[in-house]
Amino acid sequence: MPTRTVAQQREERKTAYNAFIAACPTNKLLDTLSDKWTGLLLASLSDGPRRYGEIAAIVAGISNKMLTQTLRTLERDGLLDRQVTPQVPVRVDYSLTPLGVSLLPILAMLKEWAEANMDEVFAARASFDTVN
Repeated sequence: MPTRTVAQQREERKTAYNAFIAACPTNKLLDTLSDKWTGLLLASLSDGPRRYGEIAAIVAGISNKMLTQTLRTLERDGLLDRQVTPQVPVRVDYSLTPLGVSLLPILAMLKEWAEANMDEVFAARASFDTVN
C-alpha cells in the first residue's frame, strides 16, 4: 500500500464524506437528521432521560412503530443511549449521548429560525398559491 501525504488523506476524506453523493454515509446521516421525528425526539430528551411512554406523550402524533424505529436509528447512530434496568416490569430509559447533546444547539437555532420566519413563509406560500 503506497504511503499518502496528510493532504492526500484529507482530500480522500473530503471525497468520502461528500453529502451531495447519494451513496455517501454523510448523505444518509443527513437524511436521518432531517426526518420529521428525529428533531422532536432529540428535543424531548434534552432535559434528561425519559422512558418510552414519556417520549410518546411529549411527541404528539408519532405512532408506536415510528417511535420505535426512530429510537433504534438514533441509538445505532450514537445519538442516544438505551439503558435497560432489569426489574418487573423491565425499565427502559433513553438519554442523549454526548454526540446527541452536541446537536441540540443546532436544532435550537433551526427552531428559532422557523418561529421567527413563519410569517414570511406563510406570505410566500399565499403569494405562490395565488399565482399557481
